[in-house]
Amino acid sequence: MDDEGDHEFVSEQVNDIVKNAVTKTLGASPYNKERVNAWTNQIIDDTLKELTKLDKPFKYVVTSVIMQKSGSPLHTGLALYWDTKTDGVSCVQVGMDTMDCITTVFAAMI
Repeated sequence: MDDEGDHEFVSEQVNDIVKNAVTKTLGASPYNKERVNAWTNQIIDDTLKELTKLDKPFKYVVTSVIMQKSGSPLHTGLALYWDTKTDGVSCVQVGMDTMDCITTVFAAMI
């Protein structure tokens, strides 16, 4: 019999994966607008690769935003219409000295 926990969205586990991807990609790098696209692509790719290794029955969508710190706040928002018993979302904000990164993972059970 399948263990129900194997098919749950565990936000703490996803948060750790995202934080590791962001830290690995950005490290202590200063903000550089020419590298933002490459950084976000790398964060998304690394996150998706690690999520796939969890071998859970979800379809994942990952978004990532990097903004230079300038004194202005960075806000994101989302509205969801899905089954709250099977699907999940996790939003992780990582603040660096010169930039902020917000990465969101959406998981829909398949």
